[in-house]
Amino acid sequence: MSHRTLVVAAVFAAGLVAPLTARAADTYEIDGAHASVQFSVRHMMISNVRGEFTKVSGTATGDPGQPTATTVEATIDAASIDTRNAKRDEHLRGPEFLDTAKFPTIGFTSTKVEKAGEGWKLTGNLTLHGVTKPVVLDVTNVTPPVKDPWGNTRIGAQAATKLNRRDFGIVFNKALDGGGVLVGDEIAVTIDVEVMKKGGAK
Repeated sequence: MSHRTLVVAAVFAAGLVAPLTARAADTYEIDGAHASVQFSVRHMMISNVRGEFTKVSGTATGDPGQPTATTVEATIDAASIDTRNAKRDEHLRGPEFLDTAKFPTIGFTSTKVEKAGEGWKLTGNLTLHGVTKPVVLDVTNVTPPVKDPWGNTRIGAQAATKLNRRDFGIVFNKALDGGGVLVGDEIAVTIDVEVMKKGGAK
């Protein structure tokens, strides 16, 4: 289940959303209290185990006239991984998986934004476990900007991607007596996120 670590990618999408409908040169910040970066991975080839990273931050900047010029930066606190099992989470933070003592954060920097049907594709470089690889996020359900009760402008969106943990040097596994392995290599990542315009009311 450790692979959930790759979930990190999810976060990225969060930043993408805001600028797509923002006014010129607006910068939006990820609202960590309303950002969900979740992941799932096969366990013993019979079920899916799910988890999330609970501490995410970042910004997205863009011009509505040039949505493909949007830029996104996101950071995840690797130690914030939560699979609702303290012993498993400690293992995931250790050297066989995320090694958070050595690699405390997971980072994403966008390189390209493209229209894709009703949604967008956000390409960027993901740095996880000391390895940087390109990833592509499918971003959908981008909402129009809305004002919250305190006068802040917010935008929401969803995103999804799949990662292979081995691409990032996370290779721990155990063979099962009946064939197969303890943990799958592919990580499915889903993101629900809100971004809030910087400089607005609080």
